Amino acid sequence: MKKLTLVALFAAFALPVAGYAQGLKIGTIDMNRAFKEYNKTKDAEGKINDAKNAAKKEYDDRADAYKKALDEINKLNQQLEAPALSADAKTKKAKDRDDKIASIKNMEREINEFRQTREKQLQDQAVRMRDGIVKEITDVVMTKVKADNMDLVFDKSGVSLNGVPIVMYAKDSYDFTTDVVTQLNKAAATAATPAKK
Repeated sequence: MKKLTLVALFAAFALPVAGYAQGLKIGTIDMNRAFKEYNKTKDAEGKINDAKNAAKKEYDDRADAYKKALDEINKLNQQLEAPALSADAKTKKAKDRDDKIASIKNMEREINEFRQTREKQLQDQAVRMRDGIVKEITDVVMTKVKADNMDLVFDKSGVSLNGVPIVMYAKDSYDFTTDVVTQLNKAAATAATPAKK
């Protein structure tokens, strides 16, 4: 029933639009390509990878400290099994072992909290950077749309809910992705030049 309603609705709009389409100014953009070819995307990916590597190093350092503490507990357990150990020495080593067990439980909790916190921070950072880049691309697209007085713009890289491309075909002359990428990279290069001086 929904499909029939959608088809009827589409037909109702398609006929008037088909007649009007001859006067429409249409453009297409490949947002995936624009995103990948924008220099800031590569810079953002580098920053995220650096942050991931720093987090991994810190996690590995904590994991190594945890393993060393675990080895110390195992050594104390072996020493406690020695028959030549006096009762006082056994009591002292047992207390040391229990203290280390309490400490290692805290380390476990801290490592898990660190991992969860850092993962969330890295995800949030990636989303913020991606959103900022998408906004910059969209701003340049909208400037181009207004300058060229376009009526419709489609994202060639977009897919429908069925996984089918939204734009099945469009003439190459409609595509202005290269113009957008050129403008973005030119603006980024211009912004970076004074900063280097």
